[in-house]
Amino acid sequence: MTPRIALFLAVLLTALALVPGGAHLAALPNKIGLDRADYFTAQQIYAGWNLFGIVLFAALAANLALALVLRRHGRPSGWALAGGLLVAANLAVFFAWTFPANRATGNWTHQPADWERLRLQWELSHAGAAILMLAALLCVLLAVLEQLPPGQHRRLDR
Repeated sequence: MTPRIALFLAVLLTALALVPGGAHLAALPNKIGLDRADYFTAQQIYAGWNLFGIVLFAALAANLALALVLRRHGRPSGWALAGGLLVAANLAVFFAWTFPANRATGNWTHQPADWERLRLQWELSHAGAAILMLAALLCVLLAVLEQLPPGQHRRLDR
């Protein structure tokens, strides 16, 4: 794989992986105060979003592949590796906090007694994951900028 293709895939997949977390983060202020019935109704709009997991794992692979492709280029490789580690941290947050809340509620179709605790856990885990994915995207963008020829930085400022 060429560095240009690896850079393109890492940026594209990391940006796409930010979409669901960003959407959850944007919706959080409007959803966090909903009563039980309204919250469980609102949660049904996320049916099928589990397919974004494919994008997350692809972003992880793309960032790690980019780090490997750029391994002889110093800082760009480090930025790509940092991006990959942040995507991995996003997945760790999902499996530590989001997934257990999904399981306890049957993907928000079952209303357990501690639903408010689970809602807070679910919402905050998505917010944290969104921040991690934004940081991952910034890292991969820094890897791209580090790859520009020295004079190219000046041309971008015009």
